[in-house]
Amino acid sequence: MDVELPLAFEITSYAVLIAIIIADLVLAYRRPHIPTTKESALWVSFYVALALVFAVIMFFVGGAEPAGQFLAGWLTEYSLSIDNLFVFVIIMARFSVPRKYQQEVLMVGIILALIFRGIFIMLGAVVIEQFSAVFYLFGLFLVYTAFNQAFTNHDDEEETENKIIGFLRKRISITDDYDGAKIRTVVDGKKIFTPILIVFIAIGTTDIVFALDSIPAIFGITQSPFIVFAANIFALMGLRQLYFLLGDLIDRLVYLKYGIAFILAFIGVKLFFHALHENELPFINGGEHVTWAPEIDTWTSLIVIVSAMAVATIASLLKIRSDERKAPQDEKVVEPSDRPDAH
Repeated sequence: MDVELPLAFEITSYAVLIAIIIADLVLAYRRPHIPTTKESALWVSFYVALALVFAVIMFFVGGAEPAGQFLAGWLTEYSLSIDNLFVFVIIMARFSVPRKYQQEVLMVGIILALIFRGIFIMLGAVVIEQFSAVFYLFGLFLVYTAFNQAFTNHDDEEETENKIIGFLRKRISITDDYDGAKIRTVVDGKKIFTPILIVFIAIGTTDIVFALDSIPAIFGITQSPFIVFAANIFALMGLRQLYFLLGDLIDRLVYLKYGIAFILAFIGVKLFFHALHENELPFINGGEHVTWAPEIDTWTSLIVIVSAMAVATIASLLKIRSDERKAPQDEKVVEPSDRPDAH
């Protein structure tokens, strides 16, 4: 369902949201440090509360429909952003990025994600306006992405990055050691790139892949470019702090990828039904609308998304607890006096 919001509200929202993002990034740049668990938890809670407050404001400004679309879109994008963190963890570990400078690296990753998603949002809005049948392609793409999400390991996604990295190392002088968070350093009087360059390229490649996944997903919930952009900004807010809050736990949420895959598949099917309902392609039902195709409303989508993430997260936490209980205890050290031959 298309929604219209007051232009003044949209402009004010853009200005406030961009100001918050800039303030957060400047803070990370000026205070490079390892956030404590308490600090990270407070920031993540603040940004989540901010998103909920924004949804309430949208409810009073535009009604229940845009508020529901924003919440469903934000949760979908947030789940995909958390999935993005899995790959960030792999990249940081693979290149041994000093933990002190990981915050600055994440800052660059978030900026790149905002840029790429902004580009794809504009392109997506134009394509939808000119070619409504693109929902068929979006739906099929999301179902395909859901399959890959469920049955492909993140390690498999690194093959392309490894080729790029190998190509760069053969043609560009890159040091083995970091010089803080600098991209270039001076060695024997010559300027040479540091491994940070490769890390930025790997993260940028990851951002493009996730932007390709996330934009069709949220356009399956709302066709409002403003809501799409706002949901993406809120999904990226606090991502840096969430990285440090979850820490090693994020790699142990083993069922989370299945929850995300289910959400993507659900939205893909929803998009396909929507395309059938609005069908204008001559080779499908003679170019007529397919009346039997159901239209899945926003609140049903919201319930499905919340349920999928809740089940996946709870199942992962239960497995973590079960694995900890089954973990072998340290062998008891036998004291010399307890040995049979000690006397």
